[in-house]
Amino acid sequence: MACGNPSGTKRTVAPYGTWTSPLTAARATSGALRLDQIQLDGDAVYWLEGRASEGGRNVIVRRGPDGTMTDVTPPAFNVRSRVHEYGGAAYTVHAGTIYFSNFADQRLYRQTGGGAPEALTPAGYFYADCRIDPAHRRLLCVREDHTHGDAEPINTITAISIPAPGASASAPRASADKKAPAFQTVLVSGADFYSDPIVNPAGTAMAWLQWRHPNMPWDGTELWTAAIKADGSLAARAHVAGGADESIFQPEWSPDGMLYFVSDRTGWWNLYRQRGANTEPMHPMSAEFGKPQWGLSMVTYAFITATRIAATYVEDGRWKLALIETEPRKFEPIELALQPTESIRADTRAIYFVGGSATQPEMIARVNLGAMEAEALRMSGEKIAPEWIAVPEALTFRVTPDRGPEPHMGEPPAPREVHAFYYAPTNPNFAAPAGEKPPMLVLTHGGPTGATSDVLDPEVQFWTSRGFAVLDVNYSGSTGYGRGYRDRLKGQWGVVDVEDAVGGAQAMVAQGKADPARLVIRGGSAGGYTTLAALTFHTTFNAGASYYGISDIEVLARDTHKFESRYLDSLIGPYPAAKDLYIQRSPIHFTDRLSCPLILFQGLEDKVVPPNQSAMMAEAVRQKGLPVAYVTFAGEQHGFRKAENIIRALEAELYFYGQVFRFAIADQIEPVTIDNPYR
Repeated sequence: MACGNPSGTKRTVAPYGTWTSPLTAARATSGALRLDQIQLDGDAVYWLEGRASEGGRNVIVRRGPDGTMTDVTPPAFNVRSRVHEYGGAAYTVHAGTIYFSNFADQRLYRQTGGGAPEALTPAGYFYADCRIDPAHRRLLCVREDHTHGDAEPINTITAISIPAPGASASAPRASADKKAPAFQTVLVSGADFYSDPIVNPAGTAMAWLQWRHPNMPWDGTELWTAAIKADGSLAARAHVAGGADESIFQPEWSPDGMLYFVSDRTGWWNLYRQRGANTEPMHPMSAEFGKPQWGLSMVTYAFITATRIAATYVEDGRWKLALIETEPRKFEPIELALQPTESIRADTRAIYFVGGSATQPEMIARVNLGAMEAEALRMSGEKIAPEWIAVPEALTFRVTPDRGPEPHMGEPPAPREVHAFYYAPTNPNFAAPAGEKPPMLVLTHGGPTGATSDVLDPEVQFWTSRGFAVLDVNYSGSTGYGRGYRDRLKGQWGVVDVEDAVGGAQAMVAQGKADPARLVIRGGSAGGYTTLAALTFHTTFNAGASYYGISDIEVLARDTHKFESRYLDSLIGPYPAAKDLYIQRSPIHFTDRLSCPLILFQGLEDKVVPPNQSAMMAEAVRQKGLPVAYVTFAGEQHGFRKAENIIRALEAELYFYGQVFRFAIADQIEPVTIDNPYR
């Protein structure tokens, strides 16, 4: 990107929101890659690239020892699993052979060298989180059985025998029950969900995580182990850690056969080791070495050797890297320019991770041991010249809980601290008229159990370079600040998250960082629900944008996928016993309270938040006579993946704000149909 105003010449004075920017919607999104799931195999490094320019297709990329990068996945395949609906851990690699889940049919495939993929499994089953058990020549996978019609799928840990080289893999022999091929053996069953089936280096023991409704994995999981018999079956099982109120994350066997895992038993996700009958903390601290397991096989630490661990952790909202020596015990923070946000791997020569910074987009990074400097192997998008980047300010503001319509007895509710990142309008060629305050977007992340970070996001810079301020809120319930902060949302979804978004906007107005007449709230999925609830039950915001947001949480409780089917039990209350509460917190029932414009975006194949959610809300706003736009995308599911749709949504949102706030945007954008437009 060309540098703006390099000579320091006088800036053009123009109202916020009207500034021209070279960071177009196409530049912000079309070339961007989603980078994830690094795998090491000998001297080769593999990773997964999600490409918006290819309709959101996920491609396995191999980087050889000479630095040559090659697409491994043929064009007809998309490496993506739907286990637990959100998938993750869609491939594994061993000795040059790749095993992956294909999105279209959810069958498991084997690909050797540059050959064509061979189907290993029949239709009707979904697979993810596969690990090699070389001693028994098999894959250990989390499997979902979808062969029972509309009934809830059955989750198990299943062993899949690997056909010998040259043997047919495409036509497995049917088993006697006609429901699963004979070469698949269910090893563990009975729980609602499983993850992380891992075998120790000797091939003599397996560990795994499991949990049951109504828990989500960040509420409570159980870590189990079992000895593996010579025939591959499991001996007696042992419960190692975890339970209904303790979340276990990422079990791993060390190279010398010790079992490590992350637990939040102290209120923080910290790293532990099982030594005999004893569980030892590796380095207790008020920081998070774990994260919410929305996808399978999420990792935050990796073994360099049996006694040396590369660990990532989040502290005060930012991810960091450290080396942990186990014998003797030592914790050594590593100063890097990057935050190691995802998918850490390591060998005796280097550490690999997906990471970025406030001024650098996410990348596949390598840190050579010794030099301890990060090197980019693959960038997720183009670099942005520093003068165009709004560098965020990490801040904490205080929110006083809403007393509700009736005064409470006793002491007033105590204020709580809430964390966020503030981005100021930034453009080297423009300045605002004296005294003008910027319009501000308040961003509410999805989940709602999740978090935002301050790693460079071109979409945020799209707004700030045009003269918008942005407040990205880690509302109560977000991860990265300990279990106490995370548990604030229990029973309070639609209350504390909304109060925090409203409180953040009010705090920025009080500090002179935002125009109180041009406050916008914006979010997707659960963040879309927070957006709609804030617009319905509060009057702070002047406009909103909901991306596949939830307007009727009672409908969501009755119609969603298995993984989240009991999520709302903890966020609101068990349904239908708490039906009245579901109605009270559903924006669709209180559209009479709406008083500002709204734009909604929806994928028509969304199975997580069905399209009728957005359609109902759009119609309700339309009937009230407020400006409303409803933009749909055929073929899109939960979260937009196609470049042309991401671009259109971003441009349509900008156009909408220009219309409702009556300022002339500089971009040439195809108009959006707005019902009940302001005249």
